Amino acid sequence: MYTMLRMKKGLSISARLIVAVLLIALGSVIQYRFLLWEKIDLIARPGSVISEKFQTDKSANYKQKTVDPESIDLTYFWEAWSHLQTDYLKSEEMDEAKMVEGATQGMVAALGDPYTMYLPPEDNRRSGEDLAGTFFGVGIELGYKEGILAVMAPLPGTPAEQAGVKAGDLILKVKDPGIEFEEETSGWSLQEAVNHIRGPKGSVVTLTLYRDDNGAEPFNVELRRDEILVNSVEIEFVEQGGQEYAHLKLIRFGERTMEEWNEAVKQISAKKSNLGGIVLDVRNDPGGFFDVAIDIASDFIRNGVVVSQKGKYSSKDYTSRGTARLADLPLVVLVNGGSASASEIVAGALRDQLGTKLVGEQTFGKGSVQDRRELSNGGGLHITISRWLLPGGSWIDDKGMSVDIEVEDNPETEQDEVLLKGIESLQSL
Repeated sequence: MYTMLRMKKGLSISARLIVAVLLIALGSVIQYRFLLWEKIDLIARPGSVISEKFQTDKSANYKQKTVDPESIDLTYFWEAWSHLQTDYLKSEEMDEAKMVEGATQGMVAALGDPYTMYLPPEDNRRSGEDLAGTFFGVGIELGYKEGILAVMAPLPGTPAEQAGVKAGDLILKVKDPGIEFEEETSGWSLQEAVNHIRGPKGSVVTLTLYRDDNGAEPFNVELRRDEILVNSVEIEFVEQGGQEYAHLKLIRFGERTMEEWNEAVKQISAKKSNLGGIVLDVRNDPGGFFDVAIDIASDFIRNGVVVSQKGKYSSKDYTSRGTARLADLPLVVLVNGGSASASEIVAGALRDQLGTKLVGEQTFGKGSVQDRRELSNGGGLHITISRWLLPGGSWIDDKGMSVDIEVEDNPETEQDEVLLKGIESLQSL
């Protein structure tokens, strides 16, 4: 549960979007978990052979390109390596493993696809944690306030909340005595901040905070890291104009999402006869697992296409599973620029199939599917394997979806203007 009246003063919308964009950049994007034939044994690898049947996809006029590793001229790569070993001033500090990682990152980045990426082992592990909704840390949602690293919100029941950390606190310095680390946060990226604040369970991290409270001085807060469970689904029942509405918020499409979704559906079903409708809120939801998006859309759509996939070797329509547990209730969907990937699939399917109104701001615009491959060094390779189309046939990549009712949340007020506009839209149905 969470309250509709949130403390928002001083926290800008742009700062909130930084969090969503970061999650997308880290790989919290649509992940592909179906065991489709096109991605198991038929994907070309160096030296492999694909039968003529799959070598050419006539519908896409596509021919598979295979490369023999021995045909690639790496002479100048090894020349550069040799020069570094011989002449680099600090050649004794050269880390060959990191150099190979850097070369791999460069190779993947050369494709020019921002969603096809190599993640080093530590980043790959953290990406998996984000989708699982559990990690070891102190329970702070991070962002920026006027360019300074800041607490967006302490998560309920976490070490940060228990120690009195508040939304809007500026994080000036981080100290980790366990690894003899102490550094000011000026100039840090969010990824650097996450790396230094997260850590092993039971270890201690000290944050130097500044709170704009009548000229108060910076102060230190010592936090002991613990397992942090991040909700995927949150629900509250809001009364407006003498009528009750379900505000159903989707935060990510992760490993625990359906378990939490099912519990929320139970709560809604128990109140179904007295509800004026559902406000499905996917603002700042960066996406997640493809199949979870299909499951959730199926609770509103009785039958028909949820999304279509156009891959290298085939095209496929993914249809509703027909659960339709929430299909009889009026519905509106809240979106913004942080709504991406799987959340756009759900919002777009509801719009195209049911005529559901979208309220808020233009969505992010991510229309591709990534498959996550685990590599032998513990790193991960996220590969764009297909594009997806909404039931109406549109591809929203880089464009996003426009809304039916445009409204922005005002960070200077305690009301959620977008939520209120969504409820107003339900009242007019």
